[in-house]
Amino acid sequence: MARTNSDDLLMEDDLAAAFLGGDDELVAAPKEVTEEAPVEVSEPVEDEWVDGDDFPGQLAVDVYETADKLVVKARTAGISKTDLDVSISDNILTISGVLSGGEDEQTTRWHIQECYWGEFTRTIALPVQVREDENSVKAELKDGVLTISFEKEKVEAPKKIAIQ
Repeated sequence: MARTNSDDLLMEDDLAAAFLGGDDELVAAPKEVTEEAPVEVSEPVEDEWVDGDDFPGQLAVDVYETADKLVVKARTAGISKTDLDVSISDNILTISGVLSGGEDEQTTRWHIQECYWGEFTRTIALPVQVREDENSVKAELKDGVLTISFEKEKVEAPKKIAIQ
């Protein structure tokens, strides 16, 4: 509900009127329906599956920082280390890979297909500067979670410049 103690705020009816019919008109109450419109019933349509080859899956991530590290975690259950590729360049992290195991040539009919199988990729612009050398980055895959830890780049406090 809109506030009533400020002339700067629009009232609920005024707001609806601004979007629905101009600022001078108030929204009229809906007209009562006396006659029901016929409802068309159509035959159920088979779900069309989109081929995922053109659109690689997206990997969900968590990104957080501690006092001296930036950490990226991604749920990668069912993916082996050999099927993962992790790279960083100019503070842009890319995680990609292949999740295999969903294909079965003997399948004649799918009833539910919610799991993504195939290629995936995720590119993240890291929110703070990190050190990119091999000694400052640690990547670990454990219990289906990929954890990548970066040492944060030491950033000096801004220096004040005197204006003359």
